[in-house]
Amino acid sequence: MILYPAIDLKDGQCVRLLKGDMDKATVFGDDPAAQARRFVAAGCEWLHLVDLNGAFAGRPVNAAAVEAILAAVNVPVQLGGGIRDIETIEMWLGKGVSRVILGTVAVENPELVREVATLFPGKVAVGLDARNGKVATRGWAEETEVTVTQLAGQLEDAGIAAIIYTDIDRDGAMQGPNVQATAALARSTTIPVIASGGVSSLKDIEALRDAVGISGVISGRALYDGALDLGEALRALAA
Repeated sequence: MILYPAIDLKDGQCVRLLKGDMDKATVFGDDPAAQARRFVAAGCEWLHLVDLNGAFAGRPVNAAAVEAILAAVNVPVQLGGGIRDIETIEMWLGKGVSRVILGTVAVENPELVREVATLFPGKVAVGLDARNGKVATRGWAEETEVTVTQLAGQLEDAGIAAIIYTDIDRDGAMQGPNVQATAALARSTTIPVIASGGVSSLKDIEALRDAVGISGVISGRALYDGALDLGEALRALAA
């Protein structure tokens, strides 16, 4: 299982939101590249980046911060937030992003997901962000009637590299991940599932590690707050 430290970008700063609310952002630093270097120095093998402003704007907003991170580290990076067309996907892959994460467009234009997954094999993931099992889009501001398992089923043969499943009500709340829902999603699909939202302790890491089918875990606030030690978590996943 891979641990992805999260760097969420808002106005060029490293932040964490509470349950996806842009008005409830805690700033953890104003040098995202330096934060990325610290995570890599601690031993992480991947980084997870989100352009929060971009998710609402529907286009890249924190490009300078992302590019600074890409220049600062030599581990693969996955990026989400405001990536909704082929031109943006090509731009980020050309700049060195290893994997782009499509969220809103996976609901609104699933054929585009299939097209880019074919064009860029192994380079496209889909973010399924949900409240009460229903997918939310446009920076989590709009809720749909599509369930997580329905959308995962529609993408089963699309050739995407991974599904990143976030329980919005757990995100940034330090209340633990929704292990049951994440494991159920993982059992329902052959696509690798990465857990996100609420991971706040080594116990949470171990619970996700021991759940069948989950291939990765994203953690943000707990790493910044010190509730979760990155080195200790990596050793637990390697055990």
